[in-house]
Amino acid sequence: MSCFAVIGGGGTGGHVQPALAVAEALVARGHDRASLRFVGSKRGMEATLVPEAGFEVTLLPGRGIQRRVTLENLGAAKGIAQACWDALSLLRQLRPAVVVTVGGYAGFAPAFAALVEKIPVLVVSYDAVPGTANRLIGRFAACNAVAFPGAGLPRARVTGPPVRSSVLALDRTTVGRRAACAELGLDPDRLLVLATGGSLGAQALNTAVVSFCGSWRAHAELAVYHVAGERNFEDVRRAAAESGLFDRGSGLDYRLAGFERRMPLLLGACDLVVARAGASTVAELTALGLPSVLVPLPHSPSDHQTKNALVLAEAGAAVVVADSQLTGERLAEVVEPLLSEPVLRASMGQAASRLGRRDAADQIASLAEAVARRAA
Repeated sequence: MSCFAVIGGGGTGGHVQPALAVAEALVARGHDRASLRFVGSKRGMEATLVPEAGFEVTLLPGRGIQRRVTLENLGAAKGIAQACWDALSLLRQLRPAVVVTVGGYAGFAPAFAALVEKIPVLVVSYDAVPGTANRLIGRFAACNAVAFPGAGLPRARVTGPPVRSSVLALDRTTVGRRAACAELGLDPDRLLVLATGGSLGAQALNTAVVSFCGSWRAHAELAVYHVAGERNFEDVRRAAAESGLFDRGSGLDYRLAGFERRMPLLLGACDLVVARAGASTVAELTALGLPSVLVPLPHSPSDHQTKNALVLAEAGAAVVVADSQLTGERLAEVVEPLLSEPVLRASMGQAASRLGRRDAADQIASLAEAVARRAA
């Protein structure tokens, strides 16, 4: 079977999920799964997440270049060069009609190889500020699908950020929420806070969440589902145990996970989200109309997480807390009025929904088809 599209990118779950959303949209538009090939990094989560979703993936060497002078960048540059060479060989073999890149170092190699081979490239930029790889490739891409206006890329189409169909299909009605709680083994009569720092975790956010939960142990009306990230899991587990969060006498229902594959269910069940402000998180919050407390990752490239968070905050959909100000006490100050005032949560959720673009993945899939037709 001929290859319609190579989809490049990965690393973290926040990079893989948008790529999978676009692939699912292409399948929904009639493309065979076998006609779509993912290209990612040997170091990334795509090695497991993409095959689990039923797609084939080719893993290339390399890692991201640090934004400071370091000898490690020499090895990173060598790895990226090898990845570009391997991607060139792969594209010559597959001859796809289009290459779609979601950015990052894992998406740079197949996009660069496509430009060399004169295969049209569609850049998918889902942050408020495009990353370095997308800015470089975007200058030469046939089209740039951007999440928000003013991204600064040429030939841009504002599509919104893509969200997977499993998230879009969630039933956020009272009946749907209770069903999701039942499947997760949670009491649907408790308010549920989902706290997550993303697939890799976030130390400052994890520390604050454990501190907050420790001070709220007596709150029997509340459940907190804490997705701490795999690399931080053991440290967080020990801290939570020391705070008595697993004790039977605790009124608060505290649940802890490293990486959670049932994240769509959690999004369907929760009343409030406490999270970083990565593009995938923001996309899901707006697609589902969820109120949130956002703690942008400090020193993210171009400070894109702060800009992502401010888009929601300015619309009244989120409260933003700077990482430098994040403590258990500060988190309690912000969360308490949101939990005690259902009308406020509903208003924030409605504001988030107004920002959502639930058809973003389908629009991007349509653009990929149009780019391929023009090239043909």
